[in-house]
Amino acid sequence: MATKRFIDKTIGVLMGGLSAEREVSIKTGEAISTALSRRGYRQKPILVDRDLPFRLKEKEIEVAFIALHGRYGEDGAIQGLLEVMNIPYTGSGITASAVAMDKMLSRELFRAHGIATPPTYVLNQAQADDFRPDSLSFKFPVVVKPASEGSSVGISLVENPADFQAALKAAFQYGPKILIERYLSGMEVQVGILGDRALGAIEIRPKGRFYDYNAKYVPGMSEHIFPAPLAPEIYQAVLGLGLEAHRALGCSGYSRADFLVEQSQEPFLLELNSLPGMTETSLMPEIAKGVGIDFDTLVESILDAASREIT
Repeated sequence: MATKRFIDKTIGVLMGGLSAEREVSIKTGEAISTALSRRGYRQKPILVDRDLPFRLKEKEIEVAFIALHGRYGEDGAIQGLLEVMNIPYTGSGITASAVAMDKMLSRELFRAHGIATPPTYVLNQAQADDFRPDSLSFKFPVVVKPASEGSSVGISLVENPADFQAALKAAFQYGPKILIERYLSGMEVQVGILGDRALGAIEIRPKGRFYDYNAKYVPGMSEHIFPAPLAPEIYQAVLGLGLEAHRALGCSGYSRADFLVEQSQEPFLLELNSLPGMTETSLMPEIAKGVGIDFDTLVESILDAASREIT
């Protein structure tokens, strides 16, 4: 049950930002602002730009609800600013946010904790012109993606070497480092974490071959099944791995772990989102709803956990 510890504070809902996920963030922020208003909080939506410190002072923000996604919002940058300004904030702290955003670094930690991740090769921009696809230790098809973005921006499923350079070019638009990983076929499963509890797992069935940007945000391009139709022991194993991933990175408040469960029933962790989407139709709220937690209660629970002393 929510404690309403910030009911007398001015809550700034930080949305928008400077990343490729700005529009998704605005939708998240608007939904959160509406939920907080319904619960009686004094909330102020703030469109984040480079004048954010001024805006926080101007609006007399006492607590920040971070509704940002991607670079500068999910990677520890905003978290560091808020700590300098002594403003409590929702979600994970600086270190956990930065590590979760770096897909390769986070995968190294996951593997150290015994959590399987897809076979992956890291490529930086200086290597791109001379890189030969036949040097990979796994065969096509492969998935090419930015190392530090979310919402499936810049991601490509590459069926053959002829399309490889175009995929690299698309991914490098979002940063100087990309991942090339073995394509895994199987069930897309997402685990929602709230506090220190794995709430449940949902299956995503994209209309296309894999879960890309359109499958996430275009209505009708994917089907959601809750709970994910896994064998009971596999379902519990995926929940346990999601919580272990959350703990391994030192995340706080809430997160969402994204898995691919192969036909052999072996789960592979793709990434952990430290600030998952929070529109009323996003996966995290959908998982919470499946276990009896309505959207407003979920938002208030996340706010209750806000801190400025997370590492």
